[in-house]
Amino acid sequence: MRNLIKIFSVLFIFGFYNIEAQQVVKKDTLAGTELIMSMDPKVKDALENLEEKCSRTAGNTSVRDNEDDSSTRPAKIYVPSRELTNAEICRKNPRILGYKIQITTVKSNEEANEVKAYFRRRFPNLKVETDASLRPNYKILAGSYFTKQSAASDLSKVREYFKSAIAVQYRIFCAEAK
Repeated sequence: MRNLIKIFSVLFIFGFYNIEAQQVVKKDTLAGTELIMSMDPKVKDALENLEEKCSRTAGNTSVRDNEDDSSTRPAKIYVPSRELTNAEICRKNPRILGYKIQITTVKSNEEANEVKAYFRRRFPNLKVETDASLRPNYKILAGSYFTKQSAASDLSKVREYFKSAIAVQYRIFCAEAK
């Protein structure tokens, strides 16, 4: 009897819960492909209102920028005609994809600390750090460079002591890079 009451109560709840979803076809703004979604009519109306507000805002911006031009073209994106300097790049992105010298890979934190101490004695002007993201292995990395070419001179000096040293792509702090 209890099971019968549970079944009727579930059916009763779902009987009043009426889903009014409808198929909506939208165009992708970048590729122009069709996207089919199922959504409630209230959500569809809210989405259309937002899209309308965005299109009005974009239209007003382009008209304000080009008051003498009667057409409503999107605003132009300014692209500098020259290559950005390292200082300009660093101002916009404090961490960028650059290069570090991977000295070696070791199996324990103690070994990593020994290698770092040895490296610091040999190269006091290069910053050395441990990357433990591949545990149980530890990578010992040195320096920060914008390009592989800028790492080449230090890499040749490091290879005198560490034959397996290579330049690898790595996230670097722009202010520390050479």
